[in-house]
Amino acid sequence: MPGRPTTRSLAEVAAAAHRVLSARGYRQTGISDVSKELGLSHGALYTYVRTKEALVYLALVHATRPQLLDALALPVEFPAESELVELARRWGDTSGSPRLAAALDAGPRGSVRAELAGIIDELYSSIEDNRDLLALVEQVARELPQVFQLWFVQRRRGHFDALGRYLDQRIRSGHLRAVPDVPTAVRFLVETVAWFAWHRLGDPDSAMLTDDRCRETVRHLLLAAFLPTEGEP
Repeated sequence: MPGRPTTRSLAEVAAAAHRVLSARGYRQTGISDVSKELGLSHGALYTYVRTKEALVYLALVHATRPQLLDALALPVEFPAESELVELARRWGDTSGSPRLAAALDAGPRGSVRAELAGIIDELYSSIEDNRDLLALVEQVARELPQVFQLWFVQRRRGHFDALGRYLDQRIRSGHLRAVPDVPTAVRFLVETVAWFAWHRLGDPDSAMLTDDRCRETVRHLLLAAFLPTEGEP
């Protein structure tokens, strides 16, 4: 189009791929959708990526380790599984759950209320800080088995397992209220946090809710749900 540049940086391509894939999903996104977002011709985008799968890889790199973009050779190809594993591992190293891990390692010490509040806040911050990445992964993972295995099986289910072990330990020690089913309680905790830290942004009726108010109220209500009241067996 007149007045628009005919070239884009790889970072711009990666950011556009992230936006389009997050909005449309893997199946509904074509090379032409991303090229239109960039103001490039359909053919011009193939100077940056070989395939639509490579656009997914670019979007994941943009969301997790954007500093790697400058080192990628053009046109970018969808990488070997080992590269995706390394990408997920490095992202996990910087966005893990140290408070939860410490609580599992140390056992109950001091105030379990403060301990659980810290774990809830840690999860809230992780989802809030990474919601753009989570939106992308949610859209593309089910269509790409390698991405599904990395993000849903290894990362998400691993966190569910760790949180379940924590709740089970504290329930057995009498510090938390007994629940009918721990795995269901884990989902209740995680999905409550996820809705307010992330999914509420897609609900027009929740536009008046602020991040700080949501975080504070979610923490308050989840503590009330899991901590026993005075005199409760």
